[in-house]
Amino acid sequence: MSIIEAKSLCKIYRRGREDIHALRNVDFQIEKGEFVSIIGPSGSGKTALLNMLGCLDTPSSGSLRLNGREVNGLAEKDLVKLRRESIGFVFQQFYLMPTLTAGENIQLPLIFSRKRGAKRIDEVLQMVGLAGRGEHLPGQLSGGEMQRVAIGRALINDPAIILADEPTGNLDSATSEMIFGLFSELNRQGMTLVVVTHNLDLAKRAERMYTLRDGQIVSCEERACAEGWEVSRVV
Repeated sequence: MSIIEAKSLCKIYRRGREDIHALRNVDFQIEKGEFVSIIGPSGSGKTALLNMLGCLDTPSSGSLRLNGREVNGLAEKDLVKLRRESIGFVFQQFYLMPTLTAGENIQLPLIFSRKRGAKRIDEVLQMVGLAGRGEHLPGQLSGGEMQRVAIGRALINDPAIILADEPTGNLDSATSEMIFGLFSELNRQGMTLVVVTHNLDLAKRAERMYTLRDGQIVSCEERACAEGWEVSRVV
């Protein structure tokens, strides 16, 4: 079942008298439980696409369905509800509250959703490999641990989709490998992940890799086996 489906997706931004075509007739679909990476040069449309998928922005034209629901035309309150209940975000900047502990940072989406979940916080800390670190402040954690807190925060509401924008951009290579290893483990547990990255080696850890250029998908590579990839489609 497709959890994300885009058809002729376009996004145009107005800058003065100029129209900026961030996305041009993008077509793709992602099945539930897939791990997909998106690569491409700066200005290729990666962030614009991720903003569409995360309901942070709306398409100029075309169709986008998330978890079976058409996004284009939804009222803002419905977009907020869809975003809150179905999507978890991980960013390059960790965006942790420095005065809150790791556990409290993870708990924030529950507070905004007016939910309780002390047991769930412990479960998520265990999932991201931070059991026993829940009482530590961000300043007492390494960069990799802070990103694990951010991933835990994205997981706390049990979203249908995790979207990650350059999640290893501020991390060294060894820590980046650890974070992608965590993504792979979450995917094995059934989580749907879409990760934007400039790191080609890490991008190839996903099951499928889309390449964007000038607002268009120019290729889609699928992993043929655990060790190798093959180019399955050039758009």
